[in-house]
Amino acid sequence: MSKSENLISGIQQVGIGVPDAGESFKWYNKNLGLDVPVFDDIADAKLMVRYTNGNIRRRRAILAVNMAGGGGAEIWESKNPLPIPCAFEPKLGDLGIFTLKIKSQDVLTLSKTKSLPTLRTPENRPTAWLKDNYGNQLQLVDDDSWFLNSLSNTGGVLGVILGVSDIEKSLKLYKDILGIDTLVYDKTGVFEDFAGLGAADKQFRRVLLRKSQSEEGAFSRLFGNIELELVQVLDTTDRKTIMEGRSWGDLGFIHLCFDALNMDKLGEKLLDNGYPFVVDSANSFDMGDAAGRFTYIEDPDGTLIEFVETHKVPILKKIGWYINLKKRKTQNPLPNWMVKTLGWGRVKM
Repeated sequence: MSKSENLISGIQQVGIGVPDAGESFKWYNKNLGLDVPVFDDIADAKLMVRYTNGNIRRRRAILAVNMAGGGGAEIWESKNPLPIPCAFEPKLGDLGIFTLKIKSQDVLTLSKTKSLPTLRTPENRPTAWLKDNYGNQLQLVDDDSWFLNSLSNTGGVLGVILGVSDIEKSLKLYKDILGIDTLVYDKTGVFEDFAGLGAADKQFRRVLLRKSQSEEGAFSRLFGNIELELVQVLDTTDRKTIMEGRSWGDLGFIHLCFDALNMDKLGEKLLDNGYPFVVDSANSFDMGDAAGRFTYIEDPDGTLIEFVETHKVPILKKIGWYINLKKRKTQNPLPNWMVKTLGWGRVKM
């Protein structure tokens, strides 16, 4: 894909609804090295009332990143109203975000350290499964895109496993429109690595899409590669929607967020293909410590996909030092030294 066609530079974050943002940050900090809170903000989510049953949610949000590389975890605690858990245990193949893919330099070593069984993906790569302190499903996967590769054996978010009802419809959005266009595999059958998820005898079609680290975008070297795995269950009719009967900000994975390079151009392409913005903050939103423009679309199964065009990122808040991206006239990556300054906010546990 040429630079002129490139509309996203990486996964910026995945939203995770939790009962206690502080406790969740501690867990991701200690266990996965997501120890830099880019922002920690309490505010009202006024623009999301379409997806919060008309209520303005009061929430605390912490964007935690790992400077080794990868997307962040936007740890999201609804203060009012209180968040609702899923009424059932989500299963592989249920519609929505089922798993975060966490990048690792060496899954075999890491899984031994954490006493986790190691399995093999259809790509014959090692993988392991674990859950966070609130039961959200995570997958460890090897990756080769690192910003500070000596910092940690784990990085941030590489991607997600997404339960879908029709892979062909989902491919049109994620592969053809958004440009996550390397088809790593398209397999149908029973899979060894799904056995640890209680799906040893179930038939699935699964498609792994990959987009290599972008050459564009201020933080593209930090975000690294993208992996998106689409999973469609074939031999059951009891598939459920993970967020059914609940709203954005309730417990579990609430959205997948991509870093947008040109929001206007992205919006035009999405609209032309039947995916209009359902939420748009317009010129800029302010999260106290950070600012930018955000938009949302619904994918073919109603999963919320966010796009953020970042305008301001805090470095040293106490002295008012921020990276201002709105005035940049280039989409080239920021110099490494400048991105590394985000690490000055690291919180040691």
